Amino acid sequence: MDAAGRWQILRLHVEDQIPLAALARDTGVGLRTLERWHARYRTEGYTGLGTRRRADAGSHHLPSELVSLIEGLALSKPRPTIITIHRKISAICEEGGWPAPSYGVVRAIIADLDPGMVTLALEGPTSYRDKYELALRRQAEHPNAMWQADHTMLDILVVGTDGKPARPWLTTIIDDHSRAICGYTVFLGAPSAMNTALALRQAIWHKAVLSWPMCGLPDVLYVDHGSDFISNQLTGTAVDLHIRLIHSAVARPQGRGKVERIFGTVNTELLAGLPGYIAEGHPWPTPKLSLAELDAALEEFVITYNDRTHSELGTSPRAAWIADGWLPRMPESLEDLDGLLLTVAQTRVVRRDGIHFQGLRYISPTLAGYVGRAVVIRYDPRDITEIRVFDHEEFVCKAINQDHHDQKVSLKEVQASRNARRRALREGINERIAVVATHTTETPPATEAPPPAPRRKLKVYREDLR
Repeated sequence: MDAAGRWQILRLHVEDQIPLAALARDTGVGLRTLERWHARYRTEGYTGLGTRRRADAGSHHLPSELVSLIEGLALSKPRPTIITIHRKISAICEEGGWPAPSYGVVRAIIADLDPGMVTLALEGPTSYRDKYELALRRQAEHPNAMWQADHTMLDILVVGTDGKPARPWLTTIIDDHSRAICGYTVFLGAPSAMNTALALRQAIWHKAVLSWPMCGLPDVLYVDHGSDFISNQLTGTAVDLHIRLIHSAVARPQGRGKVERIFGTVNTELLAGLPGYIAEGHPWPTPKLSLAELDAALEEFVITYNDRTHSELGTSPRAAWIADGWLPRMPESLEDLDGLLLTVAQTRVVRRDGIHFQGLRYISPTLAGYVGRAVVIRYDPRDITEIRVFDHEEFVCKAINQDHHDQKVSLKEVQASRNARRRALREGINERIAVVATHTTETPPATEAPPPAPRRKLKVYREDLR
């Protein structure tokens, strides 16, 4: 019986002055028991009515060597069951003349083992570290003091550039202090340094949407050990922009919990309501959205997320980032961020009709003085309607593709268009070859069978004819 049940009985004596003898007769509880309850209540109050642990509970009189043997068996891999340990200990006690412990005593000794010791012995140092070691949770003191970047594969299918279902990736960059999403990029294919650079470029530069004010250069960029995060491109860019690059410990994602929680929010709150969402335990759906349509939905979600109240902050990430007003550290110009573009710089020769790249032609009046010279071009693969031209690392101009100057064309769209055109041509070739093969296949005219070749006689020697 717990303290509440005992008080319901004892209250009749304390408050209603019913004698303990009468309570014992009416409730069936012994008089001596009621007297002990009353004495404990008078000295300790209500807490004294709780169940007490016996002073000798858990104690035993086994030799320390036998206790160590029981603990050693419980910490060995693979760990035997308690009944197996009890049988082994009983046999050892019988041989050594020790008193054999009961099953309950053996179980109690094993239960009293330090859980950390058990985890370290049976599950290894990695499991022990994740469960029992203290984890340092980074906390930035002001906006842009530290950003976190990470990737995740989204639980949704989109229509790929080849028309087939594809599962996109999302790279997100958040501000550690305000939890604001500063930049992101959604893409197909594996994460790469180029995709990370695009997300950083969006996070650092001013957005076209006024309700998304996050920008500037962070003091610290906190990432993991992915190949894109340890690339020379990202490292060099961080040095040039005076950003300190910090990598989390290998196989220890605890420090990146904030950005990973945002990934979960995107999956559950945004993607769950979009066509093509991959629900656990259900067959994969038919994709309906393009990557561009998913990108637009993500941008709208990011702006909404930054404006709603955060449970830990008590305010919105946008308000926490703006704070009392401050000026972020910015690059001198957008051209200074070209090192964060997806691709390595490429060399092209300026022709009389402009620069030719990926089957497109780019022109600019400034290029008139560079005809016949080799220049370096850089471009944003999300929009190759324009390229940036450099001469000996100095910015020259922006060259525009006039055929698509009023629309946004990505490199993947151009490549997909070329591949589709090549497939169409190949299908046309195959159709024509099939027609030719059908009409040129004729039955060959009947011809007389050639006379059989004479059989060669067995060669004999003159001596054999005698």
